[in-house]
Amino acid sequence: MPTRGGDWDDNGTWRIVHNHTFSANDGNLLNAFNNLNKLNFDATNVLAFKPSTSQAAQARFLRALSLYTLLDLWGQYPFRQPGDNLLNAPTVKSGADGIQFIIDELNAVLPDLGPGGNANMAIANADACKTLLMKCYLNRGAFTNRAAPTFADADMQQVITLGNSIINSGKYSYMSEYFDNFSVTNSNSTEGIFAFPNHTGVSAGNSGINTRWFMTLHYNQYTPNNPNAGWNGFSTVADFYNSFGVPTPLNASSPKLSDTLVDKRLGGRFYKGVTDKSGQRPGLMIGQQYNENGVALKDRKGNPLYFDPNIAANMIETGANLEVTGIRVEKYPPDFSTGSASYSGPSGNWFMIFRYPDVVLMVAEAKMRAASTDVPGALVLINALRTARGAVPVASMALVNTANLKDPTTLLAERGRELYWESQRRTDLIRFGMFLKRWAYKPTDDPKYFLFSIHSQALAANPNLKQNGGY
Repeated sequence: MPTRGGDWDDNGTWRIVHNHTFSANDGNLLNAFNNLNKLNFDATNVLAFKPSTSQAAQARFLRALSLYTLLDLWGQYPFRQPGDNLLNAPTVKSGADGIQFIIDELNAVLPDLGPGGNANMAIANADACKTLLMKCYLNRGAFTNRAAPTFADADMQQVITLGNSIINSGKYSYMSEYFDNFSVTNSNSTEGIFAFPNHTGVSAGNSGINTRWFMTLHYNQYTPNNPNAGWNGFSTVADFYNSFGVPTPLNASSPKLSDTLVDKRLGGRFYKGVTDKSGQRPGLMIGQQYNENGVALKDRKGNPLYFDPNIAANMIETGANLEVTGIRVEKYPPDFSTGSASYSGPSGNWFMIFRYPDVVLMVAEAKMRAASTDVPGALVLINALRTARGAVPVASMALVNTANLKDPTTLLAERGRELYWESQRRTDLIRFGMFLKRWAYKPTDDPKYFLFSIHSQALAANPNLKQNGGY
């Protein structure tokens, strides 16, 4: 999140996320903690009002999802039973007990959830429950020891069994166009397992999906909205771009890749309904940008709108670079179905929470981590996904290269290519033992950042919460 003059700095809030230097009383972390606990509380509250068996199962699944996320980010979560006295502070679960409770809850409600599949991805369903269970088993050893994660064979077998039941169900298949999984018509995605539904023009319940493109696009990247077509903020780094197997190492003078045969997930291709409306090409945007008529765009100072990967070392931009540094990410193609109204307002892109490729990659990972490894079986799954994405199949793939985070030939890199901007990377980096490593614009950092801090307001409200070590 480079700082661009007076824009977007927010007292360094976004730079510290990348640098892992967040404080004990970070307001954004408090908001996330409170929002997750509201889901926790509301789902529990449903259970006190005699719900049907199906309603109760859905509520307990949603509560388990909030508890899993709290445990992942903070290492602990508050918990109440339905009907508990609200004047008393909720108990707190953590570590092995915390993850086991979530696993037990998910296994208990699984038989009472409706079937998965495209028609049911907007509600809690059995396949979503299985996917969350897979995440619990795969990450159990990391949640109990983030510094040195372990992978019990029994847990890996559970991941494989659950994943195979989804893979073999025949309900899911790879989309021919990767970005159709995130478009205004992605309610038809054959990869979606669990998603937050949105409707163009309907504000109530809309997840603000349009912020996904506003936060990264330049002010001048959609002519009807100029100079308010974006907030010109979030970027990615050259190392990630290069992990897709671009023809040459990236530098400021590299030519723009257009309709390339490289991995479809990289983007840079014409996308009907978006490129012809705005010139935008979903994926990772680099180099000179153009409008829908092929005219080269300029920034607000009249300089060429050329997205340069070379961000300032301190992430504070000045001069001619002020508006143009950083490779931009457009994972969710904007909704132009009603022109500027849908682009700027509530849009029809559903927010993907769980997708089928994540299930496939988790099974592949579990096969590689099992006591009796099955690397050939893992490669079959990985290469089927790569083939669907237009990437070259590989003859071998390691889990991770602990000496080189930039290594593009690992399963960690493959997960990055498939699941970027889907809230998986932090959890993956910890599980693969790479979270504290140095990477672009971030030095090696303190182990305390394995967990977020518990805000002082939360500690004051619940004395059963304990501040995480180091804060």
